[in-house]
Amino acid sequence: YNTYITAFNTNMVVNESFLDSATLRENVVSLARNIGYVPRSRTAAKAAISFTVPTQSSSPTITLQAGLVCVGAVNDTSYIFSIPENITTTISGGSATFGSTSDPIYIYQGTFLKKEFTVDGSLDQRFILDNSFIDTSTIIVKIKGPSDSGEGREYKQVDNILNIKSDSEIYLLQEVQDEKYELLFGDGIIGKKLQNGSVITVTYITTDGKDGNGPSLFSFAGTFKNSSDQQLIPSGSITVNTISSAANGGDIESIDSVKYFAPRLYSAQYRAVTARDYETIIQSIYPNTESVSVVGGEELMPPKFGTVLISIKPKNGDYVSDFDKQTILSKLKQYSL
Repeated sequence: YNTYITAFNTNMVVNESFLDSATLRENVVSLARNIGYVPRSRTAAKAAISFTVPTQSSSPTITLQAGLVCVGAVNDTSYIFSIPENITTTISGGSATFGSTSDPIYIYQGTFLKKEFTVDGSLDQRFILDNSFIDTSTIIVKIKGPSDSGEGREYKQVDNILNIKSDSEIYLLQEVQDEKYELLFGDGIIGKKLQNGSVITVTYITTDGKDGNGPSLFSFAGTFKNSSDQQLIPSGSITVNTISSAANGGDIESIDSVKYFAPRLYSAQYRAVTARDYETIIQSIYPNTESVSVVGGEELMPPKFGTVLISIKPKNGDYVSDFDKQTILSKLKQYSL
């Protein structure tokens, strides 16, 4: 009996050592990390809105504070919508306008949170965000040195070390246990090294993923400050105009998806050359993809050399919006030859 149990446990442990046979998410993510693959996070549903704020303030500007902005409802359930950064506009004629049809404000379904770390210089210090269900695209990292003032300088996220210098203000992100995320900073050779005593401020949004899709009517719940950084109370009610309903929310990448795409993205080396490369990269830059088909122009009759035809079926809806098409095309230019 003991021999049987030991053999069974050994078999399970060995299975967890390989990407194809691992079943625990933590192990699958760890094995994918070895080949440079970061699984897709949850994606917050995004809506486009605009509104006008009546005010009697003498301040020249008004700032919508990062965090809670609106509450939207769908299927008898209310969802919080937030923004990851402050938005400032001017006051004119007793009112201030945020967003327009052509240039709306984008709000994200979820709760806005902030986390601070102080760098102590130890080799074993880790910068782990405590919350699960984070939309990593909303993460903003600012670092204030011991002698700096204000919030500090914003660091940019990268997914590879190409063109990274010793003074590049960058960070990398990796998924760890329980679907949480860890920030990795430079060492002075690849990326700028953090000084002892520096304060890292991280803001991000935790989201309900695809459950947040659908709300189209929003009630305003945000806060404002004037140019003196004092709270500003609107002189009247605020009506939110919906330009586009909340959509494109998605869940964290599944284990099966990680197993399928990790080796393929590794083989593509962050370059879009073959049709398979495009299929893999599109899944990572447009999480709302349900299925994708890519055809090289050389296969058409007559051939169209130097072109790529891409067909995408989104998870929520029957077609990809014009805005999403432009976003996908702009992101693909980072990879295509």
